Amino acid sequence: MGEAEIDSDISHLFDGLAEEARASLIDSLMKEVQCLSIGLTDVLESLSPDVRRRVEVLREIQGQHDELEARFVEERAALEDKYQTLYEPLYAKRYDIVNGVGEAEGTANEEDMDQKGVPDFWLTAMKNNGVLSYGITELDEGAFKYLKDIKCNRIEKPEGFKLEFYFNINPYFKNTLLTKIYHLIYDGLPILEKVIGTEIEWYPGKCLTQKPKEGSKDAEPITKAEDCESFFHFFNSLEFPDDDEDTSEELQSLFEEDYDVASTIRYKIIPHAVSWFTGEAVQRDEQEIDKDEDDGNGVEDEEEESRHKDKSSSAQKVH
Repeated sequence: MGEAEIDSDISHLFDGLAEEARASLIDSLMKEVQCLSIGLTDVLESLSPDVRRRVEVLREIQGQHDELEARFVEERAALEDKYQTLYEPLYAKRYDIVNGVGEAEGTANEEDMDQKGVPDFWLTAMKNNGVLSYGITELDEGAFKYLKDIKCNRIEKPEGFKLEFYFNINPYFKNTLLTKIYHLIYDGLPILEKVIGTEIEWYPGKCLTQKPKEGSKDAEPITKAEDCESFFHFFNSLEFPDDDEDTSEELQSLFEEDYDVASTIRYKIIPHAVSWFTGEAVQRDEQEIDKDEDDGNGVEDEEEESRHKDKSSSAQKVH
């Protein structure tokens, strides 16, 4: 199969995608083809004619598989959009009940009218999840008491998703909306390309991500700030090094942990918030872990793996 044929086949795979996404995918794939072509030629030339023909047939089968996989990715995105639209009215009802905007049928009680909604709903749901609770400090909890909703929206240009945290007016920061945007490119697996956070406008003396650092200079006391533990570091943007730079294990770990938090919020907390609030989801998670251990492989099901595989994808991007 020549380069022209490869180019044509790759272009055909993504006919249904948006022009920008299609061009990006084709360019990425063609670069890989060029990098692998020399090694591939060496491998094929080392084979006997009969084995080489068999390998060529296997490569054609692989091409058919890749075409189906590309169609699957495209159709899955459309299916996700369809059901996201169906979920929205349910999320709206949840918002109203949690924030005391509306009342659940049959729950109105004059004796309890002084307490509206479900206090600390999102804070409790997040704290009950092991991935998220690890980063939430006691000081963070005060700010998260003002969190009234979390949403996730898929974006197309460039492809990815956006997490939205909606806050009531609070004494910690001016923002009523904090966002975290993830731009992805797809090359078999999703790979992180860019992560854009929100600059939090802290009120004086209320910053949760820094603490005073006492020092002295010429016998005069001075006060500096240094970073401290806080979940609100999650809203920082992540800077990816250039392709030719080596990535430290610490930086790679940071990318992986950040995306793990985002995936947990996107796929677990938002769609199943009340189950995390009540603790039911914790029991399900533990049962799934036990089942994985009993199976002896500890591997998540294929769909969950596809959602979390960006742990390794982050490393692919920055190496």
